[in-house]
Amino acid sequence: MAKIVFFENIHPSARAVFARAGLTDITTYNSALSPEALIEAVRGAEVLGIRSRTQMDRAALAAAAPSLRTVGCFCIGTNQVDLKGAAEQGVPVFNAPFSNTRSVAELVIAEAILLLRRVPEKSDRVHHGHWDKTATGAYEARGKTLGIIGYGNIGSQVGTLAESIGMRVIFHDLEAKLPLGNARAQPDLSVLLGEADVLTLHVPGGRGTENIINADTLKQMKPGSILINASRGGVVDIDALRDALVSKHIAGAALDVFPVEPKSVDEPLASPLIGLPNVILTPHIGGSTMESQENIGIEVAEKLVRFIQTGTTKGAVNFPELSYEDAEGAARLLHVHRNEPGVLASLNNLLAERKLNIVSQRLHTKGGIGYVITDVDGNIDAGALEAVRKQSSTIRADVV
Repeated sequence: MAKIVFFENIHPSARAVFARAGLTDITTYNSALSPEALIEAVRGAEVLGIRSRTQMDRAALAAAAPSLRTVGCFCIGTNQVDLKGAAEQGVPVFNAPFSNTRSVAELVIAEAILLLRRVPEKSDRVHHGHWDKTATGAYEARGKTLGIIGYGNIGSQVGTLAESIGMRVIFHDLEAKLPLGNARAQPDLSVLLGEADVLTLHVPGGRGTENIINADTLKQMKPGSILINASRGGVVDIDALRDALVSKHIAGAALDVFPVEPKSVDEPLASPLIGLPNVILTPHIGGSTMESQENIGIEVAEKLVRFIQTGTTKGAVNFPELSYEDAEGAARLLHVHRNEPGVLASLNNLLAERKLNIVSQRLHTKGGIGYVITDVDGNIDAGALEAVRKQSSTIRADVV
């Protein structure tokens, strides 16, 4: 019976998946914990379920060792986990790269329409007693150009929805991507910036995308255009965006992510964009719909259960990927090791010495990590498992 610990109010659909698999030893925390409290909470856990606020750094991973077998990120991002440290500890990390794409895409399209129609500022004026019934500066989405930076799972779906309401779609991506519908790739970013009436960002975080929207790129944007960021907070220079909004070079903006986000419900957001009438600010809710959270709970929990029960790592973001296959022997050995010559031969010799015949074996490597699933026709007793664990190349070994 694996010990499972959930943080940050993970949807009950995840618990239901574990329950169907007979895994019911689940401890739940409704929020992220302080680093000190987290270290205590993860001790002895075999499975951890987290969302974006729980920081699984090296200290937290070390506290969970050696019992920790896997981490599930019930969200798209995995930058809250030290992925390299987890891999070095033999711990695969799973996420949900597809389950909330529709939720994010719908929010982006909704915000584009609201900003084109100047709804945020019109609504604010009505609340303050002004009946500003004018069409000045208000536009339909139909016929406008949507520019997408980052044409992945979310960006491509945003483009599909945009085309359904009559928008022209162009996109820029560092990798060659097959366009959906009538979308057109634009390899020159400056051309895309100059053509887009609405610009939406769907790129990963990191040094390669930090402040890709800055004072210079904002100047290249079409005058009177709109910027939407539902990707990562660090990809937009907020001060430069404020200047562009105040000068009215940019007509409006919607941000769902920020460089520094509040850590609790009651902590206010600190941003120079607060108070600007043509700006929509939302608290990182792009993927936060009831449907998406339910789907994320199911998707990640199913990956975790499959790994616990069969060792399959398909979909792991930091680990060699081995797809599901039915067990062919009496026992299955999961062996994570340093990617060195002779490891497989040494493992097989050890099993042969113990009269354990191999009926199926699959190996895959990723960087410095190797992972092999071996089905044998006999019982792998405690002595045999301990012998595998004592091999110089072994990172971890388990039997399922």
